[in-house]
Parts: sequence; structure tokens; C-alpha cells
Amino acid sequence: MVKQTVTLNNGNEMPAVGYGTFRVKDSNELSDMVVVAIKEGYRHIDTAHIYQNEESVGLGIKKAIDEGLVTREELFVTSKVWNDGLTYEETIAAYEESLRKLGLDYLDLYIIHWPGLDENYVEVYKALEELYNNKRVKNIGVSNFHVHHLETLLSKTSVVPTVNQIEFQPKLTQVEVREYCKKRGIQVEAWSPLMNGEILNHEVLVDIAKKYNKSTAQIVLKWDLENDVITIPKSMTPSRIRENLELFDFELTQDEIDKISSLNEGFHFGPNPDEYNFNN
Repeated sequence: MVKQTVTLNNGNEMPAVGYGTFRVKDSNELSDMVVVAIKEGYRHIDTAHIYQNEESVGLGIKKAIDEGLVTREELFVTSKVWNDGLTYEETIAAYEESLRKLGLDYLDLYIIHWPGLDENYVEVYKALEELYNNKRVKNIGVSNFHVHHLETLLSKTSVVPTVNQIEFQPKLTQVEVREYCKKRGIQVEAWSPLMNGEILNHEVLVDIAKKYNKSTAQIVLKWDLENDVITIPKSMTPSRIRENLELFDFELTQDEIDKISSLNEGFHFGPNPDEYNFNN
């Protein structure tokens, strides 16, 4: 049985399904949809500096708290630092800026968004370690880190990341990264799990969805959870926001999980971390 929360390597709990805000601009509509998500039961909200929407996300959180829908302590809020050559001091300042925009006193998870093409992420992560050791942030982690990035990081720092948020979808299963993270106690989280909808008409998913009377999106998100991967689907449609959370009343068979995994082509819908250059 898939659990609705995951225990991280430091003992903290993280909701297994979150509300993603990738590619959503700062707007009143976004703040309203954050409120809708919280009303529907989401307790995990994901944003990032580079999304340029932290203020709207924060406004939605404030509205939900003011309306008595949730307390701050019940929410798990993530943001990400854009590691484009930041110094240690600039990373600390970036965290403070994200807090200011979100209107929060702390984050539940702060992660390095991309490793980049050099090892500057080590210096940035050391700043995250300071924030964590000073109890300014509940959890720290990374995003888009391959095995060699993680090996370098672990050899030069002391706090094992709680999370590695990676591109994980049926055409990119990243088995090597996931196995490495499992051995090191690093929780894997999927960004853009639905490939912006481009995977949803695949016949394998359509057939499985019919069996369970579910949408193909729900099948993919359930496949994430069955693979012990936290998932953060994005939607600006209230009915889909609700639907994306309705994942705990059915179970995929191992054969169905394997069929979806067999769609893997090593296809990056987003950038390849080994090629992504901040200056491009």
C-alpha cells in the first residue's frame, strides 16, 4: 500500500503528492489555485526562484491560512535556489529573498535547482547546510543531480540531501539515479511527471486507465508513487487539481508498473543536467 507521506532520512515527513507550479506566472489566478489545492487536501506546495511566482504562491498560502483551511505547520513548502555561480553569501541571501517573496519564516525544503557544468554547487550546498544546521530550514536537497554530481557532493559536504528532484516520467525512468539515491537514503521526487500532457494519450496508459476507471494522468502519478517517487503535478484547472490527488483508492499490479516502465527511451523532456548551461 502506497503511503500518503514519506519519511525522509532525517526523520521528517513529506507528503507524497504535491501541487507543482512550474511554468505558471505570478498572477491572482495562481494564488487562487493554491487555495483550491489546499482546500482539496494538498499539503505540499512546490515553487522555485526561477519560476518567478513565489509571491503568488505565498499569497495563496496566506489566504488559505487566513481562511482557516490549514495552519502553516501543516504545510510542506519547497523552493529552489537558481545556482548560476552563486557564492556562499549570495546563496544565503537568495534564501532570505525567497522567504520574503513567499511571506514565510522558514521553508520545509530548499534545494539546488540545477548542478550546472562545474562544481559550484558544492559551495552553494554548504550554504544550505548552514541554513539547515541553524534550523532556518527543515530539509535541504538537490534537483537534477546525476550520480556523479551526488558522489562529488557527498564527498565534500556533511549533510546528506533529503531529496533529489529529477525528471522522472515513463520515457525517462532514471534507474541508475534512483538506485543510487535509494542506497544513500535520498528521496527521489519527480518534476513535470506528466510531460506537460504529451504522454497521456499513449495506448499503454489508456488501456490501464480504462481498467481502473481513472484518467491516464492518474495512472502515471500512481506509477510514480508505486516506484517510491514523490510527485508534484501541476494544473490550473480545479477538477484536475482534485483528480491528481485521488490516487490512494487503487493499486497497480506489478505487470502494469513494468509495462509503464518499459516505455523508457532515455528521453529528456526537459534539459539534460549534464548539458545544461546557466548562461544559455
